[in-house]
Amino acid sequence: MNALRFAPRILLLLGIVAAIVWAAVNRDRLDIEALDAWVAGFGLLAPLAYLALYAVGTVAFLPGALFALAGGALFGPVWGSLLNLVGATIGASLAFLIARYLAGDWVAARTGGRLKRLIDGVEAEGWRFVAFVRLVPLFPFNLTNYALGLTRISFATYVVTSFICMAPGAIAYTWLGHAGREALAGNASAVRYGLLALGLLAAIAFLPRLIRRLRGDQNRWIDASALADRLRDGGITIVDVRGPDEFTGPLGHIEAALNIPLGELPGRLTEISASQARPVILVCKTDKRSATAAAMLGAAGFSDVSVLRGGMEQWNRDGRPIENSQATELTR
Repeated sequence: MNALRFAPRILLLLGIVAAIVWAAVNRDRLDIEALDAWVAGFGLLAPLAYLALYAVGTVAFLPGALFALAGGALFGPVWGSLLNLVGATIGASLAFLIARYLAGDWVAARTGGRLKRLIDGVEAEGWRFVAFVRLVPLFPFNLTNYALGLTRISFATYVVTSFICMAPGAIAYTWLGHAGREALAGNASAVRYGLLALGLLAAIAFLPRLIRRLRGDQNRWIDASALADRLRDGGITIVDVRGPDEFTGPLGHIEAALNIPLGELPGRLTEISASQARPVILVCKTDKRSATAAAMLGAAGFSDVSVLRGGMEQWNRDGRPIENSQATELTR
């Protein structure tokens, strides 16, 4: 009897695994032309067929950018944006429910350290954390859909927040897809559509900063003299987010600083996870990259993060000691 009771779940899980395997095998064969031909065969039902394909593709880890661009090329900027947003939301919702009720152990094993950061972020920020990871893709989109199913956030909150915060990206990529199709057709409006899409993508990059300002959530700063005092006392972690060439370059680096370039930080947070309970000081050439890194660490659950004001340029102007060797560089 127990086996019969769990049979539907097992069959559904096997179907999902089969879809993921099929997607992995046929990944290189999927393109906009193939989607166009497939969708066109449904006639008036083409939008519904596209929504179903988008949702299944999201569950099966197919790249969302492919569908977003295809939606613009196939259905235009307005209907394409709506279909892309609805399709992405349905797919994200299905992945969430699968993780919560069917495949929790599999998702936990696949997400590893990312899951703890997501759980900590949701515990601390609730829907705001979901909004942040939708606007700023710190984690892969498809994997995030599953991982968030293992957090305590309610399904309704997850769906509404995802729908709203995925809208800017969906619209931007849809318009890019439409611009590409118009350009191939020799339409002069392609340039306008392309510029509008690029402008929206640029605006998305500034949304997290705007949100933090609206919430009054400013970075915590530390000046060079205060950092020097804290170095003598110990008990802090210094993370230099510059590239390796800058880390060992003319400006040098602070003794005992760990080097994790900003672009690699989302994937290497586990390397400093032991520092979540202690102060973390972020350093770069000035303080721009450090401020961005502070937002990432805050979203990942680090509670005591400060940015060195003026960065290594100010540290050098104050005549503070530096290192130029690679001895303290943190490698993979």
